[in-house]
Amino acid sequence: MDYKAVAQQTSQEVFGYNQETSGWKVIKNSPRNRITWDKSLKAYNVIHSIDSGTLICHTITQSFAMGSISPRDFIDVVHIKYYEGNVTIISSKSVDFPGYPPTSDYIRGYNHPCGYVCSPLKENPAYSKLVMFVQTEMKGKLPPSVIEKTMPSNLINFVLNAKDGLRTCKASSGCGNHNTHSTSPKKK
Repeated sequence: MDYKAVAQQTSQEVFGYNQETSGWKVIKNSPRNRITWDKSLKAYNVIHSIDSGTLICHTITQSFAMGSISPRDFIDVVHIKYYEGNVTIISSKSVDFPGYPPTSDYIRGYNHPCGYVCSPLKENPAYSKLVMFVQTEMKGKLPPSVIEKTMPSNLINFVLNAKDGLRTCKASSGCGNHNTHSTSPKKK
């Protein structure tokens, strides 16, 4: 499988989602650090680096909804791409990868093209806008109503965890920003 081509196609799809206005209403530059701030994850491992911006990652989630949804695992190609205008896209899509078949330990979820678009606000470039596109199939025998009830709080928790992670990173001077705009949300 041409993982690089899948990664580039996924970035284009996520970028297209962000440009679409008819119905659609950065975290850190290194996905390797995600486990340090994303509390929804039990494990997050880069299992193969294709190039500096394209990785194959194995993710294991925590259980959630008070344990009613068991942990899932995902194998994704993750691509980080920088666009003109100081726009960063971190996109991902599930793939099969040799040596990482589904196991009986976890239900293998599937991510359709999804990702995060981080860009400076036009009216105030010192602030960032984070847009998330999530298209996850949790698989298993979950009723859609359970997923629909838990997904919004999981997305909110992700954003709160990311903000905390950025604050911690900035406080320790352990993170850098691509170009010049801050990816850290500012409070007024």
